[in-house]
Amino acid sequence: MHCLAANNISLSLGNRQVVDQVSLQINKKEFVGLIGPNGAGKSSLLRILAGLNQEHQGEVLLSQDYLSPELHLGSQSIKKIPAQTRAKILAYLAQHETPAWPINVKSLVGLGRSPWNRSVQLNQAEEVAIQSALNMTDTNELADRPITELSGGELQRVLLARVFAGSPQIIIADEPIASLDVFHQLHIMELLYAHALQGGTVIAALHDLSLAARFCSRLILIDRGKLIAEGQPVDVLTPKNLAQVYGIQAHVDCREDGVVIVPVRRID
Repeated sequence: MHCLAANNISLSLGNRQVVDQVSLQINKKEFVGLIGPNGAGKSSLLRILAGLNQEHQGEVLLSQDYLSPELHLGSQSIKKIPAQTRAKILAYLAQHETPAWPINVKSLVGLGRSPWNRSVQLNQAEEVAIQSALNMTDTNELADRPITELSGGELQRVLLARVFAGSPQIIIADEPIASLDVFHQLHIMELLYAHALQGGTVIAALHDLSLAARFCSRLILIDRGKLIAEGQPVDVLTPKNLAQVYGIQAHVDCREDGVVIVPVRRID
């Protein structure tokens, strides 16, 4: 059964159709990669799935197993789920987030516990969750640093630690490995993959097609707001699709550990 579904989602900004009648389902234990060129509508679609943009047509449904697992009540519109309840189930990692004030890293990560505890005082279980998130993302050594003094890559890992601190079942991430070096790109993709493997769900917008193919069980390719292809990486990352959507000629090397894309030239 799906945990998150979009039915005929459309969104217009001014005269531009940003998302155009997209329907999809995301299942438990899936790491789904949302791919497509700049301006394809990936960020807008992710915000809709997360319940952050409700000015759209169509419906986003969240499985009620997360709300009442013993009752098996089917699905409910995400618009009808209170924000605090939704935040306990689903976490959203934005593409760009600029620190507004110089709190330290541990305090920022601790904000991930806000849906569970509105008190300033954290209990022992929450302290454990925060420390675990710092350890997972290799940011423990940054715990006392002001977030305004972090590099872009360090900040990205800290923001992901905040996501993990909240113990969400569903993670929606917009370019979670942007600004990271290769070592930490692999690390973050491994963490997201492990989250899905352990029963969670991940959908992430990704630009590195080879890493998307290596870690994602399924890819969804969109362009100009429309769903172009979805399925296993080997079925989506075809030379034809790459030419149509990205405007490139590329070698596609299918291996046991994924699909490697080697761009050759732009198609004029």
